[in-house]
Amino acid sequence: MAQAEHLEQTGQGGGESTVTVIVAAVANLGIALAKAVAGVVSGSSAMLSEAAHSVADTVTELLLLTALKRSEKPADEEHPLGYGPERYIWAMLAAVATFVGGAVFSLYDGIHTLAVGEKPGDPLVSYVVLAVAFVLEGFSLRTGLRQARGAAARFKAPFKLYLRHTPDTAVKAVVMEDSAALVGLVLAAGGLLGGQLTGSGAWDGLASLLIGLLLLYVAWVLGRSNAELLIGRPLPKPVRERIRAELLESEHIVAVLELTTLVQGPEEALVAAKVDFRDVSTAAEVEWACERAEQRLRAAFPAIGRVYLDPTPGPATEPAAEPGSGPGSGPVSWGDHER
Repeated sequence: MAQAEHLEQTGQGGGESTVTVIVAAVANLGIALAKAVAGVVSGSSAMLSEAAHSVADTVTELLLLTALKRSEKPADEEHPLGYGPERYIWAMLAAVATFVGGAVFSLYDGIHTLAVGEKPGDPLVSYVVLAVAFVLEGFSLRTGLRQARGAAARFKAPFKLYLRHTPDTAVKAVVMEDSAALVGLVLAAGGLLGGQLTGSGAWDGLASLLIGLLLLYVAWVLGRSNAELLIGRPLPKPVRERIRAELLESEHIVAVLELTTLVQGPEEALVAAKVDFRDVSTAAEVEWACERAEQRLRAAFPAIGRVYLDPTPGPATEPAAEPGSGPGSGPVSWGDHER
C-alpha cells in the first residue's frame, strides 16, 4: 500500500470513463443478440448462458452511464456535499444486474442441462459468433485497459494495485466484465467442442455452470468495492499521514487531534480535522492559518474538494472545571430517577 497514496490524489479521466463504458455497451449489445440467435440455432446452453452474460453486461453499462452522468451534478441546497456518491449506488445496481441477469441464469441453465440433458445441435454458427464476439470483447477490453493503465502510470502505482483501490468503479467494472467475457467465450467454445467430440450435452452444461460461477465472482468483487465506497472509505493511510504533516506545517498548529477523510467520488474527497492551535495565536492568525492550510492541502492533493478545520483545545490546555459543573450538577438523566 506504499504507493496507494497516489490513487486518490487527483481525479482525471471522467470523459475517458464515459467513452470506455459506451464502447463496452455497444459491443455487448451486438454480441448479446448474436449469441442468442446462435444459442437457439445450435441448442447450446453455454451459448444461451453467454447471451445472458452479454445482456447483463449491457444492462450494467447502461447503469454505469447513468451513474457517471448523475454523479456529475453540482452541489445544491438539498445536497450540499454534491452527488458524487450516487455513482456507487448505480454501480451497485450494476453488480446486482450481473448477478441476477448473468450468474443466476447461467447456473440454472447449467444445472438444468446436466439434469435433463440436451442433444447438441450444429455448432458452426456458434463458433462463428464466438470468434466475432472474442474480437469485439477484446477491443472493448483494450479500451478499458488503456484507460486503467494510463491512470495507474499517472499515479505511479502498479496496475493491479490501481485496479484494486481505484474509486472509479466504472472502469473497474468494464475491465473485470470484459475479462470475464473473454474467459466465458473460451468456456463456451470448450463446451461446444466437448459436446461435438463426445456427443454428450454434459460438456455444454458444465461450461454453463463455470460461466455462472465466473459471473458470481465478478458480481461479488464489484458489489464489495461499491459497498465499501457507499459505507465510507477513507483516503489511503499514506495520504492521511501527508495531510497530517501538511497541517502541522503551520506555525500556529500544535497538534492534529482527530483527522477524518472520506472518498466522495473518483474526483473528490473530503477532509475534516480537530486542530489544536497555539494558545497565544490571535483569532485572525487562526483564521489565516486555516485558510493557508486548506490551500496547501488542495495544492498537494487536487482531489480534496472540501476542508473543514475545527479549532479544538488539546488535553494539556483544558481549563479547570468551573464551580457547579461537576458530577450531579448537569441536567438530570433518565438513570437519575433510580437514585
